[in-house]
Amino acid sequence: MNRFVKWLEESFAPKMSKINHNVWIITLKDSIMQLLPFIFLGSLFTMLTIPGDIFEIAWWPNFWAPFGWTMGMLSLLIAFLIPFNLMEKKRLRKQRFIAGCSGLISFLMIITPQVLLDGHVGFGHEALGAGGMFVAIVAGIFAGLIMELFGKFSFFKEESVIPDFVRQWFDAMLPIGVILVIVWVLTDTSLIGFDLYNAILRLFMPLANIIETPWGFSLLTLIFTVLYSMGISSWVLQPVTKPVFLAAITANLTQGASNIVTSETIFSAYMWVGGIGATLPLVFMLAFSKSAKLKALGRASIVPSIFNINEPVIFGTVVWNPIMMIPMWIIGALLPFIVWIGTKTIPFAPIPNILFDLWYMPFPISTWITTQSITGIILMLICVGVATVLWYPFFKLYEKQEVAKEQADA
Repeated sequence: MNRFVKWLEESFAPKMSKINHNVWIITLKDSIMQLLPFIFLGSLFTMLTIPGDIFEIAWWPNFWAPFGWTMGMLSLLIAFLIPFNLMEKKRLRKQRFIAGCSGLISFLMIITPQVLLDGHVGFGHEALGAGGMFVAIVAGIFAGLIMELFGKFSFFKEESVIPDFVRQWFDAMLPIGVILVIVWVLTDTSLIGFDLYNAILRLFMPLANIIETPWGFSLLTLIFTVLYSMGISSWVLQPVTKPVFLAAITANLTQGASNIVTSETIFSAYMWVGGIGATLPLVFMLAFSKSAKLKALGRASIVPSIFNINEPVIFGTVVWNPIMMIPMWIIGALLPFIVWIGTKTIPFAPIPNILFDLWYMPFPISTWITTQSITGIILMLICVGVATVLWYPFFKLYEKQEVAKEQADA
């Protein structure tokens, strides 16, 4: 065990930290984070549709329209933000707006054949929302890469008398032209007969298909807990997981699909009560600990944990603590199977089909909002009970060590 922990600390964690601080990863994370106001608003508008859709109140307004102008525009916005933010981080600020516009136009060019094929010309196509997120990321990265390559290129010499803003216009024309011509060639079926939009989606489909299995679901949440137990924020996975989660819940909303691996299932309905790793039971154990240190930490963490903010307890007791890392990993691997059995194998509780990205809403309020069922709350309580049983023996062992330390110090 000591050799394993040493390997994690000295080899694995530094490599993950290096990836986490890569400029492209940071750009993707920051771009998605900047869209959270739109995602939160989309969640709110979805909640506001409940009286009209579920309770069939005739006079209730139709909130699906503002939902479409928030969640329904995510891919459009991300295609602009990725190259825009990349130019910021590469210190090419003069090109940031042109880069963002180039990413936006590239994305629209890529999705146009699919929009025309589906017969949904206009602003209502799913490719503009969560359904096109992967395509938007690829379009944004491509535009940002080309703009970076031409970042220091200029048709003019430094001593040129031509005004700076005129030079910027002409200098920007070359990378914009390169971007648009390449995308045009790859999307115009009359030239090479290639469907770029669906080709990009097919590249990412295996990920969505894998995690929509019991083993894939378990592996995904295990990765969440392993990284978090090393002090690596789960946000490092956002560029990969967020598009999959959004596409899955959107399909549940609009197509009647039954995708279980969504943000709503994991963060709002059933699993992460108190935060990643279902740490709320641990917080209450700490709050009544015999150790003065653990008691103080637990009581200070109660209020944040109720709102699913568990950084205090994670960094105070779990991170790089082998005794507490193990139960967190077991919880990450086991709870998905319980949720899968309780929703798909035995249809005891419903699969969430309401967009709800307000992860800080306390349980079981969020469970009720996302499932509208008592059985959903019961399944959530079963997950809490299992997490409690798993945390308890390891907590007692850790508490015994801490009490012994305090007595020795005294």
